[in-house]
Amino acid sequence: MTVPDYTTSDPQAVVVYDYIPEISGTKPEISVVVSTYNQPEWLEKVLWGYEVQSESCGRFEVVIADDGSDERTRQMLDRMTPHLTFPLRYVWQTDTGFRKCRIVNRGILATRSEYIVVTDGDCIPRSDFLATHLRLRRPGCFLSGGAVRLPMELSRLIGKEDILTGRCFDRDWLKEHGLKKSFRNNKLTTSTGWAAFLNAVTPAGATWNGGNASGWKSDLLRIGGYDERMEYGGEDRELGERLMNAGIKGRQVRYSAVLLHLEHGRGYVHEEAWERNRAIRKETARTKSVWTPYGFPKEE
Repeated sequence: MTVPDYTTSDPQAVVVYDYIPEISGTKPEISVVVSTYNQPEWLEKVLWGYEVQSESCGRFEVVIADDGSDERTRQMLDRMTPHLTFPLRYVWQTDTGFRKCRIVNRGILATRSEYIVVTDGDCIPRSDFLATHLRLRRPGCFLSGGAVRLPMELSRLIGKEDILTGRCFDRDWLKEHGLKKSFRNNKLTTSTGWAAFLNAVTPAGATWNGGNASGWKSDLLRIGGYDERMEYGGEDRELGERLMNAGIKGRQVRYSAVLLHLEHGRGYVHEEAWERNRAIRKETARTKSVWTPYGFPKEE
């Protein structure tokens, strides 16, 4: 298979490449769309997390939605993918600024299953992550997960073996290496009963969270996906609000579907984008809108 040319400067171009093709032709049970931008070190750790997903999650694929990363990400994938065993599709667009919503939409369209998890390239999944999303999915619902946020030093410390062995999800190991004590660390529990209780009593609302959420592809297609006018700041929540306007209920799973969120810089945050996004969300709430005309392209 010939590697495509990534030198295009066309802001509308989208490059799709199968680093690890689907061999059998059988549709996966679940697809993971992982957004990323110039964080190859973090993305590598995330991919090792998917390599050790439990067998109970069935067949799955990963689609990387890349908002214009430079060649370092592709060099990492060239080096790493021979060691991975799941289908991996790479969807890339030219870097013209923050356009996560657009590339995640293209990533969703590139999936081959009926059920989709949307997450970020700085979120390492525990080995039961996909199995949990599959087990807890329900018709007419989307799942709202959370993450344990790590400090920068601990984010850098975690390596391949820590992920493959699962010790980076051990609460005591994390505390020994700098994780501060917090009730939120109960997300690391391995008791399904305790996790279900915490999901039920948490005051946090069930919202669509870009780092850890899942839903039916048909529901995402129904609402038009992400509003591509939006930059950073509530863009994921707005999609969830349109799902709820469409009668799709959010279900809280923040203590069941476990991720580690690696720390990173946020140079893409600015107040003007927040203000525009807040205005869009207010309009979504006022009109109770379901469909966005600024979402999935009509021709794809």
